[in-house]
Amino acid sequence: MSEASMETNVQKSSVNTPLFLISGGFIALFCLAALINLDALSAAVDWGFNVAATYFGLYWQVLLLATFLIGLVLCVLPGGKAIMGNLAAPEFSLFQWGSMIMCTLLAGGGVFWAAGEPIAHFLYSPPLYGAEGGTQAAVNPAIAQSFMHWGFLAWAILGSLSTVMLMHYHYEKGLPLAPRTLLYPLFGDRAINGPIGLIADAASIIAVVAGTVGPIGFLGLQVSYGLSDLFGIPDVFATQLVVIGGLVAIYTISAMTGLSRGIQLLSKINVILAGALLVFVLLAGPTGFIFGSFLSGFGTYLGNFFQMALFRGDAGVFGEPGWLGWWTVFFWGWFMGYGPLMAMFIARVSRGRSIRSIVIMLSIIAPIVTNFWFTIIGGTGIAMELAEPGTVSTAFEGFNLPAALLAITGNLPMGFAISILFLILTTIFVATTGDSMSYVISATMGDSDNPSTGVRVFWGIAMGVMAVILISVGSGGVSKLQSFIVVTAVPVSLILLPSLWDALRITLAKGKES
Repeated sequence: MSEASMETNVQKSSVNTPLFLISGGFIALFCLAALINLDALSAAVDWGFNVAATYFGLYWQVLLLATFLIGLVLCVLPGGKAIMGNLAAPEFSLFQWGSMIMCTLLAGGGVFWAAGEPIAHFLYSPPLYGAEGGTQAAVNPAIAQSFMHWGFLAWAILGSLSTVMLMHYHYEKGLPLAPRTLLYPLFGDRAINGPIGLIADAASIIAVVAGTVGPIGFLGLQVSYGLSDLFGIPDVFATQLVVIGGLVAIYTISAMTGLSRGIQLLSKINVILAGALLVFVLLAGPTGFIFGSFLSGFGTYLGNFFQMALFRGDAGVFGEPGWLGWWTVFFWGWFMGYGPLMAMFIARVSRGRSIRSIVIMLSIIAPIVTNFWFTIIGGTGIAMELAEPGTVSTAFEGFNLPAALLAITGNLPMGFAISILFLILTTIFVATTGDSMSYVISATMGDSDNPSTGVRVFWGIAMGVMAVILISVGSGGVSKLQSFIVVTAVPVSLILLPSLWDALRITLAKGKES
């Protein structure tokens, strides 16, 4: 279908009013509660976080591990070579396709977490390893734990199985490209046309908005801090408002122009800039240490893979989630919340690709690239800290993520320019999440996988406004949103459950057809 014909089709699409009212109303009430009584909202979110971490943590760990392992099975089955999406050839080139996928999870916070998480685990070694913090013995565990949180399992849950389901049911069976379709194997037509599907779609939209507004608001705080540190511009709410306004303008315009123009172009620019900075830091930084820690950290990661994936040693108790709740469970909740809508996005950009290529890109290639990215940024910070204690840890004190990144980039050659480029990169990264999520939220609310421009603009602006409201009430608003992400992941994790067996069934059926 040409871009022109797609746009014609867009104008005929309609908005699912009940879904819009439920999801939009819930988000509006959340913002209103934050403005009226943040303490009461905080107490409710804390309670929900404790319930999720205590009673769903183990289920989430098993779900992510099973999703990754079953995805590997799909790759070796004869049906794995089946081409999906009713297109004989891919719609996008390999570079364009890979760029749009790579910018999804990394955009959720990969730049700042790449600096902050390895340093955090280096200074305070994960309980599974218990190494002495700040020493050479803490390096491999720190790198390996970061790999676990941003590696194979994190990427697999974004669509290695659910994308296969959505492409099969949407492009071959004519069912909606929406989260409700993931429940079709269990509930049949009731999932597509009944309240079950409405709840599934609304829960997925709320989870994605929560997961996306977090980075948007976080970026406002990050860039404002950076502008203050680098240029002396006051780090105040007005600065944060201008940053978020600029970000919203970028990703809203990008989402308006569609997949084939704005989103694809922004992702391409992002990957090129990230690649250039990656090469610079790799060459200008501690090159030998980066390669050495990547290889040894990856060996530790693989050698302790199942132990880390199923670690329950510091799960805490109700009311006190412990290390596991604040780290692994938080990340799993965040990534799962993106799962259904990210699978929609990946299904839309992966037409003409085989099941095997989709799983390999998501579950193998993207995680390894992400892990290497984390080693280059985080490993450089660890090397600086080992050489001169306090170089990064002093700035990082109090879990100050933006300060950690700027402490690392500022100590590199041409540190001022590199710090500015990293702030630009982070802005574009978050913009790619904003535009892609505006697109899939809008697609979920319509009857077309090419939603109307007006709906895309509305959701793009709505997420920016929500971020502004939350940072206006202070840092507590954004921090509570991070806990809220975990709460919203509970229903979404149930929506993803059928993918464990249905993606396998679809692939086996494809093998028999060939």
